[in-house]
Amino acid sequence: MGSREMGTVTAEAALVLPALVLVAVALAWLVGLGVNHARAVDAAREAARVVARGESVGEGVRLARRVAPPGARIGVRAGSSWVVVDVSAPVRPPGGVLGGLGAVTVHARAVAATEPSAALP
Repeated sequence: MGSREMGTVTAEAALVLPALVLVAVALAWLVGLGVNHARAVDAAREAARVVARGESVGEGVRLARRVAPPGARIGVRAGSSWVVVDVSAPVRPPGGVLGGLGAVTVHARAVAATEPSAALP
């Protein structure tokens, strides 16, 4: 390889490397979105199960906060035969490269039938 060809390879690498870094960061963020969505689903299920079993709504929210992503909003509606729990949480992209995109909100809902012996608050 001549010196001219070496310079071409260096220039091509300099152009491709930032694109590869951007793709890797974007993929990592997508994985983070999936993980945070799974945490929101788990939090909603946990709260719905606990409240449907007869625990207080406050206890359900407390347990959901332990599982939910940071900054999550948790809403519980308890009726005579159903409990509905909604969890939503903002997931911000990594700063710098994707920071200008803004947060994406993940949502999850769980519905559970109250147990016959459960006395809802």
